[in-house]
This record gives sequence, C-alpha cells and structure tokens, in this order.
Amino acid sequence: MSDDTSAASVPLRVRRRRNPEAAMPLLEHLRELRTRLIVSAIAIALGAIVGWYFYDKLIELLSQPWDDYRTSAAAQGTTVPELVITGIATPFTLRLQVSAVAGLLVASPVWLVQIWRFVTPGLHTKERRWTAVFLAVSFPLLLAGVVLGYLFLPKGLSILLGFTPAGVANLITVTEYFTFVTRMLLVFGVAFLLPVFVVLLNAVGVLTAERLRSWWRGIVFGVFVFAAVATPTGDPWTMLALATPMLVLLLVAFVVAWANDRRRAKAAA
Repeated sequence: MSDDTSAASVPLRVRRRRNPEAAMPLLEHLRELRTRLIVSAIAIALGAIVGWYFYDKLIELLSQPWDDYRTSAAAQGTTVPELVITGIATPFTLRLQVSAVAGLLVASPVWLVQIWRFVTPGLHTKERRWTAVFLAVSFPLLLAGVVLGYLFLPKGLSILLGFTPAGVANLITVTEYFTFVTRMLLVFGVAFLLPVFVVLLNAVGVLTAERLRSWWRGIVFGVFVFAAVATPTGDPWTMLALATPMLVLLLVAFVVAWANDRRRAKAAA
C-alpha cells in the first residue's frame, strides 16, 4: 500500500491530532475540498427541500416589495406594470429557483463552516478557536446584507420601472422579477461577507494590515465599482446602500487585522 493510500485511510480527525499544524500535500487538500463541497451541497439540497415546503410563504414574502411598489406607483398616478407568467413549465422552474435560493440561505451556516474548516488546517491549533467567532460574525452579516437588499427592493423597482415611456405597457414575467429579487438579495448578502474573509486571510498570514492600509485607495474604488456592477438596479442610491456598509465593515476588518498583527509581533518578540 502506498503512503498516499494509507494516509487517506486514516480519519481526518486522527490525522489532525498527529499533525497539529495540519501540513498536507496537494492531493489531500483536494480530497478535503471535495468533502467540503459534498457536505455543502447536501446541506443546500436539504435547505432547498425546506424552501420547497414553505414555497407559498416565500412567494408572499418576495412579492411584498412588488406590492409596495404598486401601491406607491398607483398613489402617484403612474402606470403600474403587470406580472405575467409565460410558458407551461415556468411555474415549476420558478418553484425550483426560489427553493434553491432558500436552500442556499438556510444552509449558509453549514457552507460557511466548511469554508472555514477548509482554511483551518493552515492555522495553528490555538487559532482554531476562531471558528466560533467566525460563525458568530459571518452568519448575522449575511442575514443583515439580505435584509438590507430586501428593504431597497421597492426603491430599485421604482427607479428602473420609472424609465418606462408613457403609454407603453410593461409586461414583466414572474421569472424575470424573482431573478432580479434573488440576485439583489444574494449580492447584498455575499458583499457583507467580504470583511469576514479579509480577516480570515489575515488570520492565515496571507494579508497584513499594513498591506490593506497601502491599498486603501484601490479598495474604496473597487468597492464602488463592485456595488455599481453587482447591484441589478444600477442606480446611485442602491449603489451607496451597498458600498457604504461595505466600507464600514472593511474598516472594522482592518482594525481586527491590525490588532492581530500587533499580537503576532508581540508573541514573536
């Protein structure tokens, strides 16, 4: 039996106990990545089943921004577009889409842990206690981003649909609307996770606070470009709604990275 095969037969927990610094060859890293992806996929599939069961409630929740926009547009005397369904299989594919996005959000604690644990072997044993801190911060940030995106949906709809010429009927398919909504929610949620991964890169020694400080102009510019490109609406209000909290969270991440670098310097001294 080869060394590679014998190493693979040993449980991961036992290998980590024997090798507390978690130094692994490339092939074993790929095996662990495959395991993390499988666990994440199973969790997302189970979450999608939950989303399928609560589909009616989710449709009602996701339709609320549209109802708010319709109420506001009717009060202003603006022509209100209609949501339509085209195609025989569209209702089924719509349910699949909504369930999949719900599964991604429901299973977020699981795949966030899998991302963290994949990086954990690069950390020292004492630093693995950060797993609880990582989860305690990342999951609420993801939810906060989703909620913020949800709150800005009526404003984004009002701005985009306000460009409809007078006297022109705007028929919007339900699939197009829910694609717009889910993209908005996911963009805001994932954007709020960026500072967590900045701290993670600092924890493994890849990114220092000094390097972050030297990149601050490019980071600010990149955040605004990302907010302008990633948000489906493209209006300045939604861009600012995404870019401003991202910059604040990145500032917090810089302070954490700076404190961590000082702690390492003291420990090395």
